[in-house]
Amino acid sequence: MKLTVMTANDDIVTVDVTEDMELENFKALLEFESGVPANQMTLIWNMVPLTENKKSLKDYGIKDGDMVVIQPSTGAPSRAPPQMPSTGTGTGLPAIDFGGISMPGLNASSSGAGPSSGGSGRSSSSNLPDDPATVRQMLLNSPHDLALLKERNPPLAEALLSGDLEKFSDVLKKQQQDRSDRETQRIRMLNADPFDDAVQAQIAEEIRMKNVESNMETAMEYSPESFGQVIMLYIDCVVNGHPVKAFVDSGAQMTIMSKACAERCNIMRLVDRRWAGIAKGVGVQKIIGRVHLCQIKIGPDYLGTSFSILEEQPMDMLLGLDMLKRHQCTIDLKTNKLLIGTTGSVTSFLPEGELPEHARLNRTPPDEDKELAQALSNSAQDAGAAGSSGAGPSSQSAPSHNFPPADVAKLQGYGFSLEQVVAELTKAQGNVDQALASLFAQSFQVPS
Repeated sequence: MKLTVMTANDDIVTVDVTEDMELENFKALLEFESGVPANQMTLIWNMVPLTENKKSLKDYGIKDGDMVVIQPSTGAPSRAPPQMPSTGTGTGLPAIDFGGISMPGLNASSSGAGPSSGGSGRSSSSNLPDDPATVRQMLLNSPHDLALLKERNPPLAEALLSGDLEKFSDVLKKQQQDRSDRETQRIRMLNADPFDDAVQAQIAEEIRMKNVESNMETAMEYSPESFGQVIMLYIDCVVNGHPVKAFVDSGAQMTIMSKACAERCNIMRLVDRRWAGIAKGVGVQKIIGRVHLCQIKIGPDYLGTSFSILEEQPMDMLLGLDMLKRHQCTIDLKTNKLLIGTTGSVTSFLPEGELPEHARLNRTPPDEDKELAQALSNSAQDAGAAGSSGAGPSSQSAPSHNFPPADVAKLQGYGFSLEQVVAELTKAQGNVDQALASLFAQSFQVPS
């Protein structure tokens, strides 16, 4: 019969056993899968500990398809569920001991590091940073991890680069608390009745997220260009003697201008308010009115067009399909130019450095959009954390490695899976500090 087993590392594996197998032999089999010695594990089935080693699985009533949970005894080299020890601040945050990390460019006194381990640049696994100032400096000293943080955890990266240690500490602790709460809830659900609908839904979601991550890893390996960001198409133009950066958008039905830009260009006097209305697209905006005819200069040419004036619009001007068709414009992405068919002139699209502030890549959202941006970011972090922390039923065994069990167990204690820990230790050639920095930078993944 086949049994589903949740190991001490929160991995879920399937084993094929006979129903007359004694419990002590079953434990010996699971010792290989879990890494927990047979004499230091307790098996739990249907919320009941199995204690009599000479009884068979059939005697206990275990049937084909049942789930058994491995609960390591005290002293077993496995990852325990997240604890919430007091940190002395009354916040109940996990007490992460990062004290002895060796920081590039920092001496022991300034970084709070403990005694060096032979000057090798590798600190003891029990001396990992728990001070936000040390974590901040660790990330600032690693360009690779800082780049990952900017891409996958913008709120923490923004706090890191703001120079405000208190702000960084608050964001860091809040995210650690949220992540710990999610992991605690996940373990509580997986330890419940495996046939409960909510538990089955949780397992199904974790399997789905694991498949999503596998798909993303394949895309990053074989099609990395799909993760790049492209800049929007802007050109320089002049309206009533005032320079304006115009967004070229062939998907927009009409050419529009913001009220602020119209006031700056002194054309509000031409607005026909009888054309007021509502513009619907990605959101809803109020149309103040319409300027029926105005000349704009693009390159050496003066072109006549009309504008709809919007009350609240982040971009100054948008050249829509009405203007592009009227002047038979061609968007040439090969040469990165806009060809104006009626005059034969050509103008280049602006590079990223010359774009208006709101159109820059990796920009900070405007004040009025920060709340929405934060909500979207938190939602993406929840999905990424659920995918990275969980593993659905799998027939794969734990990855083999030659790293010290204490180092692996210590890193797993922060909520990372065995696969993640082994992969990062391999990349870091066994350096616990470097592996921790990389794991930390990736721990709140936000798919782009």
